Amino acid sequence: MTLNLDPEVAEVLAQMGGTEAFQPSRDDVEGRRAFWEPILAASGAAQPFPEEVQTRDSYVTADDGTQIQMRWYTKKGITPGPAVVYFHGGGYFFGHIDHFDGPVARYVSASGVPMLSVEYRRAPEYPFPTPVEDGYAALNWLHDHAVELGVDPGRIGVMGDSAGGGMAAAVSILARERGGPQIARQILIMPMLDDRTSAPDPHLAPFVNNSGDLVAGWKTYLGDAVGGSNVPAAAAPARLEDATDLPAAYIEVGQLDLFRDEDTAYATKLSRAGVPVEFHLHPGVPHEFDSIAFGADVARRAIADRVRVLKSI
Repeated sequence: MTLNLDPEVAEVLAQMGGTEAFQPSRDDVEGRRAFWEPILAASGAAQPFPEEVQTRDSYVTADDGTQIQMRWYTKKGITPGPAVVYFHGGGYFFGHIDHFDGPVARYVSASGVPMLSVEYRRAPEYPFPTPVEDGYAALNWLHDHAVELGVDPGRIGVMGDSAGGGMAAAVSILARERGGPQIARQILIMPMLDDRTSAPDPHLAPFVNNSGDLVAGWKTYLGDAVGGSNVPAAAAPARLEDATDLPAAYIEVGQLDLFRDEDTAYATKLSRAGVPVEFHLHPGVPHEFDSIAFGADVARRAIADRVRVLKSI
């Protein structure tokens, strides 16, 4: 038996020119940003923006005095209870909250749960710890403003995809270490967790196309420390030794995703520490499958599970 692409995902990829269509031709950061960001923008706008969702921008002051932009999404006519801080993907070095307006708004529309999307600063201009500190500042801001926003401060979760999933896991670790706000749930979508990721399982070779972005992402984020012995868990959550008392987690990843093994291992690590975990390994799908083929049955099922978890916070 061999691993194969989900037929619906394979059909969409074929229309786009196959997996090679997602391989940047340049290795520099600006080249990768120029390649990926238009794709992110097009993917986010490929589905309608829900008319019942409204947004407004706020700012939080980071430790160094920088004003960090945040976007608050709410569904009209819904009384907030829980809320979620959302961190977008992009390997820590590309992507902006504008690119994820559509996906975040659709989560809010489907669940009724308001979300705070964070324009954290990106590497290499702002390497670790700046991005995760920006994320932690946003978590504290939402906790401090919960009452005026109609949010239950005891029902605040964190969520992100890819590098954003790594951010959500890292912020959860920081909150525990610093005695910060109690996080009700961490929702980690195909999270980027381990800077030591090397060559993938040979079975994944025909499907993995983001390894260059992965190497560039960790290198820009951690510099010469990448892969070394002194990388803290707040930078690469897979480095975590003690997962005790971390928030309950929802984790999902595709079976053809380069992050499969590290995400599976993280779910096991949390479970062995007594942390409640719901884990999904979606067969036949690569990284960001839900954006590539949002109409596929596997994508609809994944989104439905995420919405269910959001409602349960």
